[in-house]
Amino acid sequence: MPKYVFVVMTNPTDGQEAEYNRWYDNQHLPDVLKVEGFVAAQRFKLATADGGEPKGPHRYMALYEAETDDLGKLQKALGEAAGTDAMPMSPALETRGLTATWFEVAGERLLAR
Repeated sequence: MPKYVFVVMTNPTDGQEAEYNRWYDNQHLPDVLKVEGFVAAQRFKLATADGGEPKGPHRYMALYEAETDDLGKLQKALGEAAGTDAMPMSPALETRGLTATWFEVAGERLLAR
């Protein structure tokens, strides 16, 4: 079965970072994982090597792993759930500038020895 990664880059609404993180971790990730085909999800926060203020258009990234024979069907199911009682969206999520991109696995995962 083909494997995919869904990469979503976001920011919280100004002044609502705590609510954004609460909603994303406790509500949104579990809701997405209820959509048939999604198998894992993990969030990341922009980091810097020097400990300074991170720079970039997005401060947060979510990686969703999916396995499906029909990516179109999975995308449709996700779109139909978004914004409903099955997957409520939060006003703490800044939707301007949000990016969401699908990638298909193109090579084997290698591990360091």
